[in-house]
Amino acid sequence: MTAETSQTLDRGLRVLKLLADTDHGLTVTELSTKLGVNRTVVYRLLATLEQHALVRRDLGGRARVGLGVLRLGRQVHPLVREAALPALRSLAEDIGATAHLTLVDGSEALAVAVVEPTWTDYHVAYRAGFRHPLDRGAAGRAILAARQSPSADPGYTLTHGELEAGASGAAAPLVGVTGVEGSVGVVMLTDSVPERVGPRVVEAAREVAEALR
Repeated sequence: MTAETSQTLDRGLRVLKLLADTDHGLTVTELSTKLGVNRTVVYRLLATLEQHALVRRDLGGRARVGLGVLRLGRQVHPLVREAALPALRSLAEDIGATAHLTLVDGSEALAVAVVEPTWTDYHVAYRAGFRHPLDRGAAGRAILAARQSPSADPGYTLTHGELEAGASGAAAPLVGVTGVEGSVGVVMLTDSVPERVGPRVVEAAREVAEALR
């Protein structure tokens, strides 16, 4: 901690991060141990976070992330989209295909940013807001691959005809971005994805991840 930072705010944010990393919630004692502070401090932090609906406690007294976090989360997509656009534009122009950033939204993949190439005679129409199951399409499959091997380099995923007849996709997951689960990819009207596209998509995903860190 430095003179310019708030110890109480820091602890409150650490509480939220700890709760976000567990599915079953944490007790006051568990939080006290993880934070290295006494139970009274934890009680005060939880009470304050509860007032803002950022934390809730169940009947057993375990603290969990509250619904107020969802309201804050709605503002995340525009910020993520803005940070990703430069890399997506470069990818679309380089490959000559529609580039997109896709994030997880529940059990679905949600396209939050789309950039179409400016120089091609034709390309796949793909719109921001498009949703599809995570287990269909390159974007969702790339995310699932990263989930299955979080410590390994997931590389890229290729698909053909899963979301649109005659269209192929390539996507690579975002790696090392806390709180954001997604992928960067391209979709093109071709029977097979050219060899150089996969590595280029991986490069773009790294660029987006760096912009979001």
